[in-house]
Amino acid sequence: MEKKQGTILEKLSWKTRFSYGCGDTACNVVFGMISTVLTLFYTDYVGVSAATVGMVMLLSRVFDGFSDVIMGFIVERTNSKWGKSRPWILWMAAPYAVSAVLLFTVPHTTNFLQFLYMFVTYNFCTTICYTAINLPYGSLSAMMSRSSEERSMLSIVRMGMSPFGRILAVTCTMPLVKLFGDTQSSWVIVMGIWAVIAMVLLIICFANCQETVKIEAREKQEKIPALKALKLLVTNQYFWAVLVLWMMQNVIYGVTGTILPYYCKYIFHNDTWMYSTLYLTETLTIVASTCIVCPILLKHFGKRNMALAGAVLALAGQLVFFANPYSFQWMLLCCIIRGIGLSPLNAIVFGMLGDVVEFGQWKHHIRQESLIFAGGSVGTKIGSGLASAIMTGLLSLAGYLSSAAGAVTQPQSAIDMIINIYKTGPIIVWVVVIITLVLYKLDKKYETIMEELTERELQGQL
Repeated sequence: MEKKQGTILEKLSWKTRFSYGCGDTACNVVFGMISTVLTLFYTDYVGVSAATVGMVMLLSRVFDGFSDVIMGFIVERTNSKWGKSRPWILWMAAPYAVSAVLLFTVPHTTNFLQFLYMFVTYNFCTTICYTAINLPYGSLSAMMSRSSEERSMLSIVRMGMSPFGRILAVTCTMPLVKLFGDTQSSWVIVMGIWAVIAMVLLIICFANCQETVKIEAREKQEKIPALKALKLLVTNQYFWAVLVLWMMQNVIYGVTGTILPYYCKYIFHNDTWMYSTLYLTETLTIVASTCIVCPILLKHFGKRNMALAGAVLALAGQLVFFANPYSFQWMLLCCIIRGIGLSPLNAIVFGMLGDVVEFGQWKHHIRQESLIFAGGSVGTKIGSGLASAIMTGLLSLAGYLSSAAGAVTQPQSAIDMIINIYKTGPIIVWVVVIITLVLYKLDKKYETIMEELTERELQGQL
């Protein structure tokens, strides 16, 4: 244990880091399904129109945003023998698993009843269960260590492991669905397998991660009224910067993940091994770069500069794709370039949120771990929900036809729309990321901020 300027900065063990990473792997098993193949399941296995799917996801994200803020206040006021954030991982593990399976049990009935069932189960899974796990899980990192370097390592390990949840959810799902009969029941069986795995991973995370950050001055602090807490949150300028970065990270996954199965099915005419190969290649590239390259770059260049360089590379990789969008081999190359470029932002965005917590305490004399992570999560969910709604809306406008009743021939307008979304969507995302990172200056101020916080806390002040 290292002592620095009166503040204990504990070096976390690799067992703890790995266990923390298990939590995000579990979350991504379900979130990976939601942000990628769930749309294809609704349209091509249940027969729901793309417009209806988009409406369900857009309306749900609005409710989901409110749930994050509410959950942030709940966590701030939670006091248990396990702490504030940690117990929620245990309490919600089983409901989370059940809610994931219910997503795929849509009845074959009237359009209205299907819409109602999808809306209820989608919100039970995302608005309630996922929020009640993922938000406390994210804020837990700021309660495990006050060292920016340790939080960055937690973020790197977390994001190095989280893609394995998406690999299960995306790369392995379609082959298994076809193996089990390629019906709606096949989806229920496969999701049941993933749900059990997710529940076990969450229990591992709960068992091995502890809340060790204790600030005496905070224990004496009176409860902050909700409106004042929200005001402090929205006046933290770096909260907005990281909210945008976290949102764009989720949007890029949503854009490429949602459209890719359609792209493989209707442009490459192979939605099994080609889709799995492309998704697995990009995901494993992100994992390898996150775990091997990013820790080295972090030490030499810092979070902001590393992420900025990666964003420029990802943008270049997407522009390269324009040269030959009909070639599987060319797309494979672009996936590798994009994966390398995405990995720095992917690796450190949650470490940046931890830094925002310290900045907020320095600026306002109030510490808001859960509310800051909640606010950031609102942005990601609304962003990904809007992206899904826009994409499904564009497909509907382009005349996309569901293939639930059998093979169909898509109109050329729908084919062109699939190609255009996959080509231009990521470009918009990476331009926004680059602009945000150019304006981000917290890395330069962080050491001075922590020195001042240490002195204040030694005097019993926040």
